[in-house]
Amino acid sequence: MKLSTRFDEALTFASDLHRDQVRKGSNVPYIAHLLGVCSLVLEYGGDENCAIAALLHDAVEDQGGTETQKQIYRKFGEEVGKIVDGCTDASTEPKPPWQERKQAYIEQIPEMSHEVALVSAADKLYNAQSILKDYQEVGNEIWERFKGKKAGTLWYYRSVVNAFRQRKVTPIVEALTAVVKQLETVANESATEERLR
Repeated sequence: MKLSTRFDEALTFASDLHRDQVRKGSNVPYIAHLLGVCSLVLEYGGDENCAIAALLHDAVEDQGGTETQKQIYRKFGEEVGKIVDGCTDASTEPKPPWQERKQAYIEQIPEMSHEVALVSAADKLYNAQSILKDYQEVGNEIWERFKGKKAGTLWYYRSVVNAFRQRKVTPIVEALTAVVKQLETVANESATEERLR
């Protein structure tokens, strides 16, 4: 598959939208996350529309809500727009409460289209890998970055894995399952160490 100039346009659009945004608890430019998710989507067989949606999957949620959503449909078409919509857990400000948003998102996973599921799984895989990497560097401080803290974050990722496994166990779902298991293992080991101190 050869990527077209539409992909280049989406990359520039995403970079401009997220230019002032950084990853939670770090100075890493947010575009690193979008590029990582896009890379996973392409590596796991996504087409150009999926790759573009991967670059834009957080745009509505983080950078402009329905106005940004309209721009995505106008610039990149209905298929990309629908994938981005499927990956968005809130498009209004203020966002609904964290638990409510996450529960609603989990419940949608079994019904997602193949394309939405691919981009969503890539997003969750990239995030879980990042948490694991940062955990090695900062330890239990990592959980303070998240609204759900340690218990809520682990609940969310385990629930996401279970929901993806209900629909179809694809290679990317297997990869996500393995990383979430690793994350749970290190979190449980640290809890045991703390109790023994």
